[in-house]
Amino acid sequence: MLYQQIARNKRKSIFMMIIFVIILTLVGAGFGYMFDNEPVMGIGIALVGSLIYLFIVMQNPANMVMSLNHAQEIHEADNPELWHIIEDMAMVGKVPIPRVFIIPDPSPNAFATGRDPEHSAVAVTQGLLDMMNREELEGVLGHEISHIRNYDIRLSTIAVVLVGVISFLSGIASRMIWFGGDRSSDDDRDSNAIEMIFKLVAILFVLVLGPLSATLAQMALSRNREYLADASSVELTRNPQGLISALHKIEGSQPMKQADHSSSGMYIENPFQKSGSLFDTHPPTADRIARLEKM
Repeated sequence: MLYQQIARNKRKSIFMMIIFVIILTLVGAGFGYMFDNEPVMGIGIALVGSLIYLFIVMQNPANMVMSLNHAQEIHEADNPELWHIIEDMAMVGKVPIPRVFIIPDPSPNAFATGRDPEHSAVAVTQGLLDMMNREELEGVLGHEISHIRNYDIRLSTIAVVLVGVISFLSGIASRMIWFGGDRSSDDDRDSNAIEMIFKLVAILFVLVLGPLSATLAQMALSRNREYLADASSVELTRNPQGLISALHKIEGSQPMKQADHSSSGMYIENPFQKSGSLFDTHPPTADRIARLEKM
């Protein structure tokens, strides 16, 4: 059951990333077709823009995310128990020991970030340290180390970049249409009905369907990686009960006060109120616990 779930979730993640690239390609093609009848040029703009943006973001994502969430870096002498649990989980997971941060917030939560296992970081809230026993901390930190080991930290960053580029193209298209930037508008009288239909479909996809689909894909990817990290945590700790107990405590806690909204998908549990919709970054806690109990 454990290894089947891990393999299944990895396959789902590969599928979701393929969907992401397809959406980006279609939005780029629609963008190029809207303004110059050049879908190939639009695809090139989308792909090159994504690579440039990704290169910039990947320079030091850990510092940026930690700063946005008011996290403070610590060392072994500052909290030996936390440090040693992370050290143990990293050793079992066969990844380098990540940098360790504490967020001064009374709500229990945690997340991992970075561009790869060699440049990763883990943050926990003070509330998590105050509320959890060692077994529960091991479950939570096993979950976060699993995000690092499974390269979820890189996938989530790539997803953010792709969604950002798609939203950027959509915004440009909207402004160009609003200010009369559609080059094809002067030739509308000579266009045939089929061409006009293609043009309208391109506009609809670039402005509405593309960004919406990309956001849904990002949320689905995030939820799938949470299931995968839960299962991988059990693989590291050999004890599903620790994470089950921790999720029960986190679920009933108050929302965080100063968490960064753009980072909410990285946390082990949504740091804000749950909406119960397709746009949730996390699967229902009850479903996660049910899967863990089967292990």
